[in-house]
Amino acid sequence: MAGKGIEIGSRRELLIDDFLIERMDGMELKLQKPVPREVAIVYDAPWEGNTCCYQTVFQDGDLYRMYYRGSHFDEDTETVAHPEVVCYAESRDGIHWEKPALGIVEFAGSKENNIVWDGYGSHNFTPFRDENPDCRKGEEYKALAGNREEGLRAFRSSDGVHWELMRDEAVITEGAFDSQNLAFWDEVRGRYVDFHRHFQKVDGKGVRRIMTCTSDDFLNWTDPVWVEFPDAPLEQLYTNAVTAYFRAPHIFMGFPKRFVPERSMEYHKHNGMSDAVFMTSRDGVHFKRWGEAFIRPGLQPERWVNRNNMTAWGIVQTAAFLDNAPDELSIYTTEHYYRGEACKLRRFTVRPDGFVAANAPLSGGELVTRPLVFDGKKLVINYSTSVAGSVRVELQDVEGQPIEGFSLEESEEIYGDEIERVINWGGVSDVAKLVGDPVRLRFVLKDADLFALRFSW
Repeated sequence: MAGKGIEIGSRRELLIDDFLIERMDGMELKLQKPVPREVAIVYDAPWEGNTCCYQTVFQDGDLYRMYYRGSHFDEDTETVAHPEVVCYAESRDGIHWEKPALGIVEFAGSKENNIVWDGYGSHNFTPFRDENPDCRKGEEYKALAGNREEGLRAFRSSDGVHWELMRDEAVITEGAFDSQNLAFWDEVRGRYVDFHRHFQKVDGKGVRRIMTCTSDDFLNWTDPVWVEFPDAPLEQLYTNAVTAYFRAPHIFMGFPKRFVPERSMEYHKHNGMSDAVFMTSRDGVHFKRWGEAFIRPGLQPERWVNRNNMTAWGIVQTAAFLDNAPDELSIYTTEHYYRGEACKLRRFTVRPDGFVAANAPLSGGELVTRPLVFDGKKLVINYSTSVAGSVRVELQDVEGQPIEGFSLEESEEIYGDEIERVINWGGVSDVAKLVGDPVRLRFVLKDADLFALRFSW
């Protein structure tokens, strides 16, 4: 924040927290709910099974890539049916997935499978595409994987399919690591960042929590620190799924699997159940975590079983489910874990930027921002109203007085549902003369949601 206001330039800002908000009257920040879609993939191959998890999904050019653990648990004998392996699937649209026969790793006497790794770290192998502009040739893909005893080791690949260790020794050793431990290139801050699990002693019991550390070269990492949730209760967070949101990469988003060990359904012998929650951060250490579930188990009994509802790491853009609608965002969660012969991964969708909304009822409400310093020619918003609802916008000076030509009375009354809508005042949208000056934005809403805003040229 500059002395005269928050410098937002032309970046997209989501209404996910109160960072930009000075006050709200008659409005609230409201967590949105993803829409369940089809089952994306069924893990029914002999080397897969009912405990496949720790999925990673990302878009790589025209290709969507998925990595996951292949494993199976025999519920009758309560034993692991086969060694854990790392599997790979790919898609051209993020909706329909294939398991290519890669010929890399032998399983049951054959290499006709989609296994890419079966060595150290097969339990939780978590890759990513390295977007570091200084990434060395042959290391375009990287991964972390490991265990509680030895720590996390670093891996590299030139094609995302053939993998090797970057060094024999673990690169991160402080942590529990018996979960999905992930890392990626943070383009905004110019560093690699890791998020992994550890246990913290609370009243003599170990509570699953999240640690983070950073690196300049992916091999030498800072000492891990605890991720903080200043306004959230202490809860068991089994995974974290933290990523830089690609439409606004200065914002970190996480989708932890919240584990409640003392609850279970009568029809299953394994105690504990989970749901997916949502959290965001602007520095990677201090997070706002919502108490309400982002994804509830829902009406399917199998999702009320131990270790289901685990959100895959990764948010991708996919074609809209509805005709004539803009592209949407897809995330994926597990179901049928510990049930039958095959775990499944279901796709859920969210409108772009639609994780949290500043919401007003039909009776109306107002939101006023802190002073902002922007760079751009026009104000663009992501919003939704009912037929009876509306959005109007006023630009104010730092004292809260309307700026001539941009008052509420001059604002057009907007109604509809759009990802990008340019705001006009008396038919004029050009705000370039205000660039460099601190301004407040006053939004007046009726039966409407405001998801995001940005100034653009």
